[in-house]
Amino acid sequence: MRNELADRVVIGGFPTIRLTRAELAALMVRDCLANRKEQPASPKLVFSSNGQGISLAGTDRRFADTMSQADIIHADGMSVVIASRLLTNRPLPERICTTDFFHDAARAAMREKISFFLLGGSEAQNKAVCEAIQSQYPDLRIAGHHHGFVEEQDDEDLCAAIVTSGADVLWVAMGKPKQELWCVRNRHRLGGVGWIKTCGGLFAFLTNEVSRAPIWMQKWGLEWLYRTTQEPRRLAWRYLLTNPHSLYRMVRLTR
Repeated sequence: MRNELADRVVIGGFPTIRLTRAELAALMVRDCLANRKEQPASPKLVFSSNGQGISLAGTDRRFADTMSQADIIHADGMSVVIASRLLTNRPLPERICTTDFFHDAARAAMREKISFFLLGGSEAQNKAVCEAIQSQYPDLRIAGHHHGFVEEQDDEDLCAAIVTSGADVLWVAMGKPKQELWCVRNRHRLGGVGWIKTCGGLFAFLTNEVSRAPIWMQKWGLEWLYRTTQEPRRLAWRYLLTNPHSLYRMVRLTR
């Protein structure tokens, strides 16, 4: 069996794993099943890389240090994949968009009896996403769920509940950089969980609150433009600032 974790390429400063979505889902299963035999082993931190994150790492030292503690970083943004093709001789095989990867992970989890815990969103959204997932994947075990509006003083009790639930994979949907900071801060409290996977706005897509861009826009790295047309007040200024900065960092920090 090859060592998937050794196969990485640095894109925009992040050591990005060179796997397909299916391979990453298989790695999730292997890690979680192995972790059950080694409890209470610390979970692996699985973070994603996109233009926003690459830009943020250049302006927020704390976020950059947090990302450096990830066990796995995958290419969530198509711009990261394109950069690997143009700037390296070891291109990424494909984009692993978290919104798509969730479905690979869910199917693999059903086959192998892997359980999920869903953390994030408002109480209403959190309940809705659980219902949406159970409707689409009725045999998937949801070990537990909790909204994402938690204070630091609540971390210990929340983590104890997650561990008690027996969850193999904890999905954390709080948005960058809050979700990454939460994961690193609480990793030591989550022994027995196999994976902690950040997932940003995943819940909104699963509940159909937000729609995906057309396939051709996803392929050419223009999903940000589609999202901006949906939420111009919130996203226009973000992309106006982060896109040029992330492009600069990808050119400068890719090897």
